[in-house]
Amino acid sequence: MQDSYAPANNRYNNMLYRRCGKSGLNLPAVSLGLWHNFGFVDDFDTARTIIQKAFDLGITHFDLANNYGPPAGSAEENFGKILKMDLRSYRDEMIVSTKAGYYMWEGPYGEWGSRKYLISSCDQSLKRMGMEYVDIFYSHRPDPYTPFEETMGALDQIVRQGKALYAGISNYSPEQTKKALKILNDLGTPCLIHQPKYSMFERTPEKGLLRVLKTEGIGCVVFSPLAQGLLTNRYLNGIPKDSRAAKTSALFLNKEDITLEVLNKVTKLNELAGTRKQSLAQMAIAWLLKDEVITSVLIGASSPAQLVNNVGAIHNIKFSKGELQEIEKILN
Repeated sequence: MQDSYAPANNRYNNMLYRRCGKSGLNLPAVSLGLWHNFGFVDDFDTARTIIQKAFDLGITHFDLANNYGPPAGSAEENFGKILKMDLRSYRDEMIVSTKAGYYMWEGPYGEWGSRKYLISSCDQSLKRMGMEYVDIFYSHRPDPYTPFEETMGALDQIVRQGKALYAGISNYSPEQTKKALKILNDLGTPCLIHQPKYSMFERTPEKGLLRVLKTEGIGCVVFSPLAQGLLTNRYLNGIPKDSRAAKTSALFLNKEDITLEVLNKVTKLNELAGTRKQSLAQMAIAWLLKDEVITSVLIGASSPAQLVNNVGAIHNIKFSKGELQEIEKILN
């Protein structure tokens, strides 16, 4: 049975690729995250079309986690179906990552960072996606109850067993990151990449983490670069009924987050983006990519058109000194 989808022949011509820290791996400057819009509650055909369009645009990195959906696990299962239907012939051109750390099943072994949980989760993820291995397997969050040696030892074991090619961590503080890096280095399975939350509205990584990653030669792939949609023009004229903020099940963005002060900042940023001939989303992504320590920016997408617009950010990632000063003035 042949793949039903033929990717664009020029798919690598326009994408920007960046070295992941000091490793031998290049990642696209824009990667596709499957946190939202790819679960069983979403339209499968739309999800399939988005993934096809992403690959056509030169996006080779697809980022998942065991709990993505909803329901948990369904994003991986849907991705596995799309991989089998459309992309199995191109598996060696793809970087697929998944993670474990958040709640997945009942009982004492269903979350956090024990060896039991991480290895069981990895096995489950591979089964859901119908894959022999993932390219990157992450500890999704630090576990305050489990020794770092056990968590990092599990990542080392997963790589040595051939279930993942690289190990990564996500949501670790600068101090936790340094500790994890040392353990992994001592085990002989160096950390490839760190995945923090970072945007114009979330600057925590600037308080030490980016410096650690640059010094240690670790890649950095950023999630929530658009602050759950705030850094777009979506909320400039009120809260749309189909937006994340309008849904009572919204994970992080609530109506209360969209204050007049925030909207004032968004409006000014949107005006500045216009002078750069970019959408606000494009400028927000470009602002992250201006720093070479950022390997890739993870974007979500609810439609192929939205994906195309956001990927357009790579065509203008340079900022004048005046533009950077104006952005800081708006944000502060």
